[in-house]
Amino acid sequence: MDNTTNQQLKETGQGVQVVAEPAKIKYCLYARKSTESEERQVLSIDSQIKEMLQIAERDGLDIVEMRRESHSAKNSNERPVFNSIIKDIQGGKFNGIMTWAPDRLSRNAGDLGALVDLMDQKLLIKIRTFGQQFTNSPNEKFLLMILGSQAKLENDNRSVNVKRGLRTRVEMGLWPGVAPTGYLNEKMTDRKCQVIVDPDPRANHSSGV
Repeated sequence: MDNTTNQQLKETGQGVQVVAEPAKIKYCLYARKSTESEERQVLSIDSQIKEMLQIAERDGLDIVEMRRESHSAKNSNERPVFNSIIKDIQGGKFNGIMTWAPDRLSRNAGDLGALVDLMDQKLLIKIRTFGQQFTNSPNEKFLLMILGSQAKLENDNRSVNVKRGLRTRVEMGLWPGVAPTGYLNEKMTDRKCQVIVDPDPRANHSSGV
């Protein structure tokens, strides 16, 4: 059973003593998969839920509700389902989150900060992932922030690499993306792709190519 400890005062014949009383954690299971290509390798939402339910059954965890979301986490405050979980934690409906991995919760500094703030306020007691758990201890919060920052770094580096690749194609005299209307992308023997005029007379040829 996954419990934390609440401290309560109890009056005895020898005075007032602090008595430890377990408090059950109410988990929300959050499964997210981005529609963006860089995250397509992540387990499907159904697979994430299946794996985490097995852990919950094994460890006797209380999952109050399951929520799914198909949305990128690279920008803060843009995921309706995640934002609703934050509000429900503030309202006391949940005090724990189960999710496949830290990067399912956040790939940006804003949402990551919101989670840590809830821990500081003792509203979010624990985050459980497939292989880790994070509580309000300094070391575990620090590790959560490192993993969340690593996910943000991956996003930032990916953006830089894509822009560099597009710039390189332009310098090589190649069209950097999908051909405009009236033209076709043609793959060459060297696996590079150049733009040619669409021979279809019905094609509307754009200017500037």
